[in-house]
Amino acid sequence: MAHKKRMLGLLGFVGAGALALGLAGCASGDGGEAAAGEGELISVGFVAVGPEGGWREANETNIQDTFTEDAGFDLKYAPATNLDQKSQIDAFTSFVDEGVDVILLSATEASGWEDSLARAQEAEIPVVLLDRGIEPDDPSLYVTRIAPDNLVVAEAVGDWAVSAFPEGANYVVLEGPAGVGVVNERNEGWDTAVEGSNLVKVDAQTANWSAEEGKSVMETLLKANNNDIQLVFAQNDEMGLGAAQAVEEAGLTPGVDVKIATIDGTLAAMEALAAGTLSFVHEYNPLFGETAIDVVEKALAGESVESYIIVPSEAFDSPEAAQAALPDRKF
Repeated sequence: MAHKKRMLGLLGFVGAGALALGLAGCASGDGGEAAAGEGELISVGFVAVGPEGGWREANETNIQDTFTEDAGFDLKYAPATNLDQKSQIDAFTSFVDEGVDVILLSATEASGWEDSLARAQEAEIPVVLLDRGIEPDDPSLYVTRIAPDNLVVAEAVGDWAVSAFPEGANYVVLEGPAGVGVVNERNEGWDTAVEGSNLVKVDAQTANWSAEEGKSVMETLLKANNNDIQLVFAQNDEMGLGAAQAVEEAGLTPGVDVKIATIDGTLAAMEALAAGTLSFVHEYNPLFGETAIDVVEKALAGESVESYIIVPSEAFDSPEAAQAALPDRKF
């Protein structure tokens, strides 16, 4: 395809280090309009996660709303089947065989992508990672990863927890699915922050990003520990909101008897923080479609791109902060 002829090879696209980009500064107009003006759309295969909660819906809707025909793109959306990695690998392979210009990848699992990425590289199809990284991380196999920094975000949650409980507290962690890079990164950031503090880890269990499972797991943890839990670190909003229900049904007051900190910053979580049900919410900004367009256009033009583009995200530590932010929330 014409777009591939403009590429210099994947290795030329990869830079070192991390670059924080403001979302508003990533204009998609010039390159996309030029492609559309030539009468040929840039074909983009989106290997997506699919239904997985409010954050994922906001992120994937933003990508679809941004990579439009008016912007010069033909986006082919391929969500995973029940979060199954094999269905993602099959979709990825189909996009390579089809000869799309670019592949966007939001991986359901961190490992197992080496062969697929190597095949895309051989076909001179640049791959852009959205949100989730891969393990082992080999930046020579993809253009860049676009995401908020999970280590920084989770460390900020841990810093808040340490300051909120200077005398110590028993805490539990509600994790996302095992094997997902985001889960590993959020654990690492949290552990770094709370190491050496007076916080005592009681347990950590997977609740699969689900409010229902978050409630069920938290009910079990409370019963097993005679309600002697003062803090919950939920790795996403849905699990935290489910935990709050379990706390309330156990006769405790969420936000008072048990403080709950979450990551994502969806509307439901911000409303719960404003009401005092949640105690701390760190946004994990899902709106980086414009940044992705900027990266795609630069990659196809053979321009250098940093290997990790960090999406800025905010922390909210009080009902007042949430109330102030709610009128302008976009997800």
